Amino acid sequence: MSAQEVRDRGLVLGDRAEGRRRRGRDLLRRLLRHRGAVVGLSVVLTMVVLAAVGPSLSRHDPYAISGDTTFLAPSSRFVLGTDHMGRDILTRIVYGARISLAIGLVASGSAAVVGTAFGLAAGFFGGRVDDVIGRAVDIMLAFPGTVLALMIIVVLEPGLMNVMIAVGFARIPQFVRLVRGQVLALRETDYVSAARALGANSLRIMVRHILPNILAPAMVLATLGIGTAILAAAGLGYLGLGAPPPTPEWGLMLSESRDFMRDAWWTAAFPGLAITITVVAVNVLGDGLRDVLDPRMRGR
Repeated sequence: MSAQEVRDRGLVLGDRAEGRRRRGRDLLRRLLRHRGAVVGLSVVLTMVVLAAVGPSLSRHDPYAISGDTTFLAPSSRFVLGTDHMGRDILTRIVYGARISLAIGLVASGSAAVVGTAFGLAAGFFGGRVDDVIGRAVDIMLAFPGTVLALMIIVVLEPGLMNVMIAVGFARIPQFVRLVRGQVLALRETDYVSAARALGANSLRIMVRHILPNILAPAMVLATLGIGTAILAAAGLGYLGLGAPPPTPEWGLMLSESRDFMRDAWWTAAFPGLAITITVVAVNVLGDGLRDVLDPRMRGR
């Protein structure tokens, strides 16, 4: 390769990098102008910071049992009160934020990766590959997501890691169907045909030419899936199929407080409020991302 070709190649790569940076700045500006996205992102970041630094600032042990402090109402000493074992509810909610956010991120992220890979293969290759993947997805969709997660938990046994696996597995069909539909619309476009004519193999076409164009809807679905995963994990925890006691998981906290809601309302109200705020914030952020990333919404 001559010196001129090297310089030309460097200029092309520099232009591409500058184009990516420009698109990133444009996306960030649109995101910051979207009120819903800003509010949702602010709440989610607050929860992340709370989960990261909150436990180190707490003066109470989330696992410490005390018979002298059972069912204390919210006060200056215990801001959100205590539960039936005398444990500080605020501390347990802060520790539980780590668990619930981790479940949401791992479950939704793993479902996005696996579902996107299978959706790409089904949409790009078609034929028998599409038939096999499609039938598997149809079987999974025959069961409601929560029921499917329950079945997996029964097979794997209750536990925090198994909850992530079960919730993530139940979300895979949604990504497969979304990505497959996008790939079917893109695989016959001119730039894909040109790449094929230039000798690019199937893997390169899928990764370099199709995948970047389907990331936006997949990212939106993954963001919305975080809230769904948190809610599903809380439901499993409420049924006693999630994290084992005395783990400070929000769904398990609700389950432990269901017999005391009449006389000690705060034991259920505050964990439930934490779930509600987090899920709503994630959903609002996901809706904002959809508006920002959808070209049809930019002029509205």
